[in-house]
Amino acid sequence: MPTELSSYKNQWRYASLGGRFAALVIDFVVLSMIFFPVTRAVKGVWIMTSEEHLWDYGWFVTDPLCIVFLVIIVLYFVLLEGIPGATIGKLISGLKVVGEDGRNPGLKRAGVRNLLRIVDALPVLNILGVVLILNSPERARFGDRIAGTRVIKRKASFRSVN
Repeated sequence: MPTELSSYKNQWRYASLGGRFAALVIDFVVLSMIFFPVTRAVKGVWIMTSEEHLWDYGWFVTDPLCIVFLVIIVLYFVLLEGIPGATIGKLISGLKVVGEDGRNPGLKRAGVRNLLRIVDALPVLNILGVVLILNSPERARFGDRIAGTRVIKRKASFRSVN
């Protein structure tokens, strides 16, 4: 006899690769709407080159403004996916991050999920994550599998007016 959780999971429609990509593009547009004007105000340029960075060491950039942006990006994804279950991009795309129990994942699982984007990005251009999503019945990348999260399509809810 199926459990309540397994019957609930059977109703989930897992997010497609295209839907996840669209949400990520929207998220980066939203973040860019903040970062570009701030960079212009602080550094006097819209896009920083190596000359505008205070400190760069080959591939490692430790400019304070870049570090602040990195912290903002991490907080954006962890807080929004962990508490309400969706970033702005996922909301617009009709997607939601859930734990395996169907609830919002919480900060710990969202943190693990996002930290493991580094692994999903291997070897380049998120190839590992893409391969895992395409070959998983639950369309889960490595970070989702380890964190116990899944990206699903939100159900549209309509209230009838009587």
